[in-house]
Amino acid sequence: MTPTEPLARGTAAGTAVRPPLPVKLVIAGGFGVGKTTAVGAISEIEPLTTEAAITEVAAGVDDLSLTPRKSTTTVAMDFGCITIDPTLKLYLFGTPGQKRFGFMWDDIVEGAVGALVIVDTRRLDDCYAAVDYFEHKGVPFAVAINAFDGKVEHQLEEVRWALDVSEGVPVLVFDARERGSVRDALLVVLEQALARTEG
Repeated sequence: MTPTEPLARGTAAGTAVRPPLPVKLVIAGGFGVGKTTAVGAISEIEPLTTEAAITEVAAGVDDLSLTPRKSTTTVAMDFGCITIDPTLKLYLFGTPGQKRFGFMWDDIVEGAVGALVIVDTRRLDDCYAAVDYFEHKGVPFAVAINAFDGKVEHQLEEVRWALDVSEGVPVLVFDARERGSVRDALLVVLEQALARTEG
């Protein structure tokens, strides 16, 4: 580089800025628990969603009793990203919640270092499949109870007992609509993944 050439943005003489390390995380859970909402709340880009209208046929299959205003559902995946700091960028993949789309999970989860399993305490049965999936795959995960209407129906230890997850799996409360709350939940997953690599 000659003295008249400007330095590249963010660099100093003799150094180069490395792009942030890409890390894949999965956001999973049952139907209507807040996966798409969480990705949309945190993503620094316009999130990619595969939302489709809930038809009368789907309404007969999916339980809408606790989500009566829900008019769309994810049929493939959600995608977003967030740069945590100059060294780390999270790529977020949200799974579809309905059992009939479960065949997509293996492809979505491949390469992920961890997962956030979102739970609606009014419908705990809907999240058993996600918990079982990540336990079976050996993927580090945390359970995040979405505080619908600002409250949860059960205490954290009650949820842990009902889901039969080990003490090593974090169980926390968050708000899928709040950027900071989603960020904190994702950082818990990263800590789990890091602990697994160091263990």
